[in-house]
Amino acid sequence: MKIAIGADHAGFDLKQALVKHLREKGHQVEDMGAPNAEPSDYPIYGEKVAEAVATRRADRGIVVCGNGIGMSIVANKVPGVRAALVFTEKMAEQTRTHNDSNVLSLAGRDLPLDTNLKLADIWLNTPFSNVDRHVRRVGEIADLEKVHFKP
Repeated sequence: MKIAIGADHAGFDLKQALVKHLREKGHQVEDMGAPNAEPSDYPIYGEKVAEAVATRRADRGIVVCGNGIGMSIVANKVPGVRAALVFTEKMAEQTRTHNDSNVLSLAGRDLPLDTNLKLADIWLNTPFSNVDRHVRRVGEIADLEKVHFKP
């Protein structure tokens, strides 16, 4: 799987660990920044990852900031992206099975490294359910984008 990944300074250390972890699992990972732990603005990197997913240059994306909230907000501004901030294994699984999320947002400062790696693995390995009600709801999200994101 091709994964785009980005983080601000608060998520830099987790991003670095994720890049290594995901490559060891056989994924193709495109690191979209930040290049270091110097203060940086999360919207820059969140948009890069979201654009890569929305344009299908990447199959999925992972964004990281201190608590994951800012990156989730940014990623969800890009049409075609369904970003989810998760803190539990159940959330990581259900955002894939129910929402077909294509961007994962993680908290670089608020959760331990091993928890974040586990959440990423669960999210990446969980398929969309294709259950009728979930397909319908994901379609309804796409319809909302057509109404609210006019070129």
